[in-house]
Amino acid sequence: MSDDAPEAGRFMALVERLEREDPLLTPIQAGLLVAAGLGLASDSRTFARLLGLAHALVLRELTALTDRDLLRVTKRDGRTMRTHFAPGDAAARYASLFQTDPVT
Repeated sequence: MSDDAPEAGRFMALVERLEREDPLLTPIQAGLLVAAGLGLASDSRTFARLLGLAHALVLRELTALTDRDLLRVTKRDGRTMRTHFAPGDAAARYASLFQTDPVT
């Protein structure tokens, strides 16, 4: 994440909370959901850069989330593979997490 410590702390707390609530989520998948929910990243390259991850790894995890309708693809660049995403219908159950401070 960036040098913004409070925002990074909130991000990590929400990721951990999502992982506890849905044990099928990997840490990267939970991070993608939190990033989309908080508006921190809406495309795969930005998310990969913010967390220092390989873009291919992020794309793999994004595909798994779209299969579960937790995220939906809104746009894809065929040349760069940058994939824009938004919360899917199944992510509605997590929406309340992003409105309050996480309880860890």
